[in-house]
Amino acid sequence: MDILALAILILAIIAIWGSSRLLQIQGLPKGKIIYTDTHLWQSVVTPLFDPELGLTGKPDYIVRKGNLIIPIEVKSSYGNSSPTPSHILQLAAYCCLIQKTYHQRPPHGIIHYTVGNKKNRSINSQTYKINYTKKLETSLIETINQMRSLENQHQIKRSHNAVRRCNRCGYRLKCDQKL
Repeated sequence: MDILALAILILAIIAIWGSSRLLQIQGLPKGKIIYTDTHLWQSVVTPLFDPELGLTGKPDYIVRKGNLIIPIEVKSSYGNSSPTPSHILQLAAYCCLIQKTYHQRPPHGIIHYTVGNKKNRSINSQTYKINYTKKLETSLIETINQMRSLENQHQIKRSHNAVRRCNRCGYRLKCDQKL
């Protein structure tokens, strides 16, 4: 009976270590996960929504750490020296949606870049804490308003030369400027 208890204890320790390693790999801070859209643990039925801005989104994770609610976005590519402006605005949108949904303004959000290397079985990652300032919130709202005004135009010029970005675009079938 002592051997069985010891085996269960060892398995519990391994499970705790494994789950904490998974959280570390995903770039999650310590805290309680209150929302996830990664389909690792559960499927999320309802996205966050702000009817005033007409904004909808599903962050990868929302973590409650003490009195703070923090959105985390996990990207499977490297951020070179800093996160891209589009990723920062995406995180700002999640901060805005959290404020609307949970009635609490997040002080910051987290963008975590991760990529696995099959050759040497390693995982490289970089985590960025992005402060949700009034300036970032204003930039988000201005960008949303600019996008809405462009929706009504008949001719919109492509704003990049990235083939991968074009291939993933939702307007690719209608676009006469695709790469």
